[in-house]
Amino acid sequence: MAQQHDVPAPSRNRVDSPRATSGLGPLTGLAIARLLVSDQVAASKFGTGQPIDDPAREQQELDQVRQQAVVLGIDPTATVRFFQDQIAASKIVQRGLFRLWTAHPDLAPTTRPDLGTIRQELDQLTTQILRQLQSTQDIRHRTPLCGVRLLEAQWSGEITNHLDAVHRHALDVALRSVCSPR
Repeated sequence: MAQQHDVPAPSRNRVDSPRATSGLGPLTGLAIARLLVSDQVAASKFGTGQPIDDPAREQQELDQVRQQAVVLGIDPTATVRFFQDQIAASKIVQRGLFRLWTAHPDLAPTTRPDLGTIRQELDQLTTQILRQLQSTQDIRHRTPLCGVRLLEAQWSGEITNHLDAVHRHALDVALRSVCSPR
């Protein structure tokens, strides 16, 4: 019989931060951490019939980040757009893992993490991401320099965290609005 594997708990996920020299390394590292927590979300939902899409929860999260952006003095529209990308990236990871686990049941998780606990970790990451969006708002403009900084941080994060193809694709989506227009 093939051996099944546990998905590590979110708090045990280790994210190696991309090179911070670009200024966008910490933000990229948080996006990667959020993607890795998506593995836990997938493990929580897999085989339960619970859908990957949760429009009510997604809207609640977007409403909250909009309010927090206003308090922090950052562009609420750009902040919501960034978090829409995070949600879309999470769905890419979840769908990719569902496909993998369906095709290869021996790789499916044998435990079902608690979604409530996972959401607490996502809330903590949201707070950290908002702080990074605030601290990088002066360098996140659609300029060639922002694009170079972002690519440097992204590639560094992909390599240091050994991201597979699904997670690399999801990271592309997660970071697509970092260098936003002025």
